[in-house]
Amino acid sequence: MRTETLHIPTADGLADAFAAFPDDGERHPGVLMYPDGFGIRPVLRDMACELAGHGYYVLVPNIFYRNGPTPVIELPEHIGAEERPAVFAQLMPLIEAHTAERTLSDADAYLGFLAGRPEADAGPVAVTGYCIGGLVATRTAVAHPGRVAALAAFHAPVSADGTDSLAKLTAEVHFGHAASDVTPDELVVLNRALDEAGVVSTSEIYPGSVHGFTMSDTDAFDAGALRHHWDRLLPLLGRALARS
Repeated sequence: MRTETLHIPTADGLADAFAAFPDDGERHPGVLMYPDGFGIRPVLRDMACELAGHGYYVLVPNIFYRNGPTPVIELPEHIGAEERPAVFAQLMPLIEAHTAERTLSDADAYLGFLAGRPEADAGPVAVTGYCIGGLVATRTAVAHPGRVAALAAFHAPVSADGTDSLAKLTAEVHFGHAASDVTPDELVVLNRALDEAGVVSTSEIYPGSVHGFTMSDTDAFDAGALRHHWDRLLPLLGRALARS
């Protein structure tokens, strides 16, 4: 496994990013992995390496690069209930400033950069994301229907732009919702919109989970839900990128 810290030129500067990929001299399908609001840190690097080990070039950008390089804010080793208020006091202004316009401008830069990496395959890519990164991933997939073949988002506000925007998706989709984020009735509405738009998708509530369930450095972590996340993500990428 090879890892690198890279810098991606964007319209507003340089975004630092973490990349992981097999060190075998081959080109591999690209995956753009958007982090949760806490950003690039050991747990995200570990997840990127886990995914790369299945034969992918994984690029994890610092979506808040306008506010500085990683780490944009100082984080405790474990983000528990006592630490969350102080962390979120720093984090929420960054999330609120990360507009859809910024998301789309940056997505153009990230996808262009990924296309130019010698270790990454030139074909369609997958985008995945967690929490706010899941919304960013969804916006990226909507805006790049010819480029993004697979979309996965976990404990993410995927319908924040309205279900009408999701009708534009051409990627195969998996949405893994936290039970604390989405009610069964809300899930029915979301899934009906996906079905009526002809989006090939799975969209489900992970039983008993709370927001942030994939992140092992938080109190929200759920080992079973994380395994289910891999059980959904890996076959999705295998199907979508293989047929692309």
